[in-house]
Amino acid sequence: MNDGKFSPSDWSRLDAMSDAEAEANALSDPDNPPLTADQLRAASRMPQVKVIRRALRLTQEAFSARYQIPLGTLRDWEQGRSEPDAPARAYLKVIAVDPNGAAKALAKGAA
Repeated sequence: MNDGKFSPSDWSRLDAMSDAEAEANALSDPDNPPLTADQLRAASRMPQVKVIRRALRLTQEAFSARYQIPLGTLRDWEQGRSEPDAPARAYLKVIAVDPNGAAKALAKGAA
């Protein structure tokens, strides 16, 4: 009987499967079919805010201040509570490609 709650996973059963068996089971799941290579290529890429920030070796506070992104917004993005909208995604791509140029452009605009 399923009362709307998820049942716990049977990890011992999963551990006993070979990799091929586990893959075959995953591929046969009608509720969650794997994406095709074409679907993966066509999928939009979400900038990984935390990855960008960590690559720059900045704290959330420093990244927020340097790129003038509200700290609460940055934290919401990193913790998955919200996602950047289209302009913010474009801005994050600019930061990822040219972090110093983005910071310099912001500094010039503030002068």
